[in-house]
Amino acid sequence: MPQADIGLIGLAVMGQNLVLNMNDHGYTVAVFNRTVSKVDDFIAGPAKGTKVIGTHSLEDLVNQLKSPRRVMLMVKAGEPVDEFIDLLVPLLAPGDIIIDGGNSLFTDTIRRCTSLKQKGILYIGTGISGGEEGARHGPSIMPGGNEDAWPHVKGIFQAISAKVDGEPCCDWVGDEGAGHYVKMVHNGIEYGDMQLICEAYSLLKNVLGCSSQDLYQIFTEWNKGDLDSYLIEITSHIFKVNDTDGTLLLDKILDVAGQKGTGKWTVINAADSGMPLTLIAEAVFARCLSALKEERIEASRLLKGPKAAFKGDKTEFTKAIREALYSSKIISYAQGFMLMRQAASEYHWKLNYGGIALMWRGGCIIRSQFLGKIKEAYTKNPALKNLLLDDYFLKGIEERQQGWRKVVATAAELGIPIPCFSTGLAFYDGYRSPQLTANLIQAQRDYFGAHTYERTDQPRGKFFHTNWTGTGGNVSAGSYNA
Repeated sequence: MPQADIGLIGLAVMGQNLVLNMNDHGYTVAVFNRTVSKVDDFIAGPAKGTKVIGTHSLEDLVNQLKSPRRVMLMVKAGEPVDEFIDLLVPLLAPGDIIIDGGNSLFTDTIRRCTSLKQKGILYIGTGISGGEEGARHGPSIMPGGNEDAWPHVKGIFQAISAKVDGEPCCDWVGDEGAGHYVKMVHNGIEYGDMQLICEAYSLLKNVLGCSSQDLYQIFTEWNKGDLDSYLIEITSHIFKVNDTDGTLLLDKILDVAGQKGTGKWTVINAADSGMPLTLIAEAVFARCLSALKEERIEASRLLKGPKAAFKGDKTEFTKAIREALYSSKIISYAQGFMLMRQAASEYHWKLNYGGIALMWRGGCIIRSQFLGKIKEAYTKNPALKNLLLDDYFLKGIEERQQGWRKVVATAAELGIPIPCFSTGLAFYDGYRSPQLTANLIQAQRDYFGAHTYERTDQPRGKFFHTNWTGTGGNVSAGSYNA
């Protein structure tokens, strides 16, 4: 007789910890792994003494499940997900549910959701954030897809998710690929947060000469105020960890950053959507630049920069770095929510932006006090176009922008790369500008390609072409993209 509440395929670190989390909350989980020996090792090891059921085939897994059958995939994104779906569908019945809990590209989730709906199978693409620790004790969970499946998984997901003020960091996000899309944007913002922290670290170390103890104390102090967050907290801890020889471990870690693609997906989608996700893009490109280690070493011998030393007040500049970090963080989140608003319009999703901020307040990598203010902003005004227009964030930047500008100017004078601080400020100044120089771009485009332009003294949507040289024709190009 079926006895498992849910099945899970894929016993890597995230899968194992989610299973143990579900077990802790009273759910019976059946598990399977393509390498069957991992099932036996899990049952004899971390899952020993639990109600977890080990299975050695997909048929066995499905037979253990109560109806409607719920099967969660925790496998590598891409082809492995499609392969398991193809193997599962013949074993399932209409009304059964497949859940993809990996970092799948949202367009793949849209495709799978549509295809499986035609077969009567309910599909959920679920973003899960929090890493190993979150999976075990409470992650942020972002489900989207076929909403008919939500009542059948809501109890499990909300039980195992992180809680903030008693509220689960999990709720229904939206149709089709909305869950994986929101997780993608979360990861893009995570890239931005991490790079911003690294730029603050660079300034503190390379400009002010802070020791590891200084850095520990500074980041510990920052974590007590408006920068209170998981990433600031773990950063402070990193400055206290020594290698076996007693020296700081961080100083021995190669400065080449890895990435798994979600940040890149965010930037590509932003470009496709025409959204200026400049800060997150710079964070992705900063990782790409870090990968050119050998070239950077060679270039360092040839390319010269300024030799000036910092001459200001170190305490004041430390404060300015904090102000730059907080201000740039506002920009990163503002851009991320701009992108989600554009996607909601394009894909006809009904995204609850305040609810998304609440889901991110606990369990996930970007969890922070800051997100509570975002929720308040969207609760106050669900139609808010941009976080920069909310009174709290508007005032936050107004009070800090002098320090932010000082940091960017000083870094440029000293030759310290801070791409995200810099582009964040450039975006802020561009967004608040009623007149940009795009009029010249349009003149250039019309000059060399007859791409046309709009006029300030005519209604929007009416296009003009000028014969700039007197030798060209009066025929304009047939397409126009604003």
